Amino acid sequence: MQPQFKRCYESSIMILGKENDLTKIKQTLSDVWDLLTEEEQQLLEKSIKIKRYQKNEAIYHEGEEPTCLFCVVKGKVKIYKEGVGGRQQIMRMVKPKEFFGYRASFVGQSYITEAGAFEETTLLRIPLPPAKKIITQNNAVSIYFLRELAFYLGIAEESTVSLTQKHIRGRLAEALLHLKMNFGLVEDGHTLAITASREDLANLSNMTTSNAIRTLSAFAQEGLIKIDGRRITILDEQALNKVSDMG
Repeated sequence: MQPQFKRCYESSIMILGKENDLTKIKQTLSDVWDLLTEEEQQLLEKSIKIKRYQKNEAIYHEGEEPTCLFCVVKGKVKIYKEGVGGRQQIMRMVKPKEFFGYRASFVGQSYITEAGAFEETTLLRIPLPPAKKIITQNNAVSIYFLRELAFYLGIAEESTVSLTQKHIRGRLAEALLHLKMNFGLVEDGHTLAITASREDLANLSNMTTSNAIRTLSAFAQEGLIKIDGRRITILDEQALNKVSDMG
């Protein structure tokens, strides 16, 4: 067995077969589970592994050959590119029930990005042979992934315009609003449910960490946000939207 292929079958934290594991699979894959035939469901039950990753632990590296599809059970994953001087550009943040790592496998390429655990994260790892078999023979599942690809292509196109044409204030405002839309708010209805470091925000906004710190401080002084460590509370979403739109 080749080293990369072996990664999908290496020992994991939880092995399927237990009732609670099967429930976890069905809940995580609920968007596609009902699209599967009974035979396809059984095939996945036999193939899927569940694995935990520590914060900042690598999931895959650029240049590696895909061997799995991934789906987030719990936690968050960052998809990023290593830039000049080792600086990261976060391309996408992945939340529970979302798939990632499938574009490269669909076109027969090695990964062109890196993936890492943004925080302590649990993933479903679906080996490519059964995944490709299901996608090939099940039109409903094929259409599901086609829609996913189209959706994230649209986001990538919008992000390209933002990162290349907006000033740093507009980019950071857009990043904060994107985190709100993608991960929601805590019970107070204003504080982001995701805690991100200044470096993470800089990597999302294509700026240096020092610029992110200064811009966040300016937003706080203007009453747009409130900062408490890594917790960010949006005080004036309308004004933040205006900053984002003006670029």
